[in-house]
Amino acid sequence: VQLQASGGGEVQPGGSLRLSCAPSENIFSINLMAWYRQAPGKQREWVASMVSGGATSYADPVKGRFTISRDNAKNTVYLQMNSLKPEDTAVYYCNLSIRRTSGSRLREYWGQGTQVTVSS
Repeated sequence: VQLQASGGGEVQPGGSLRLSCAPSENIFSINLMAWYRQAPGKQREWVASMVSGGATSYADPVKGRFTISRDNAKNTVYLQMNSLKPEDTAVYYCNLSIRRTSGSRLREYWGQGTQVTVSS
């Protein structure tokens, strides 16, 4: 399974972007969804998570500005980013824990990363 992430780009401070992440093939279930980011010269950091039941959690720097969500029909996970700041500039990665079939083990997959640049 490959994860196809999209939606990155360049925006001005205060702008918005919505990132998307979807598996490249039909899968049985997505149990845990998360977004991470990595800024130049920094370690990858966790941004937001959602469990299959719908509970969400966010890193303090993005609370109140970012929203993680999913479309079950499309098996797509989103990260809506509002009120973007220059310090949000990073490559954003989706991370999904997927069960490919009803009988398969849960496995973790990473997307290829999508660049978000916030600059005036």
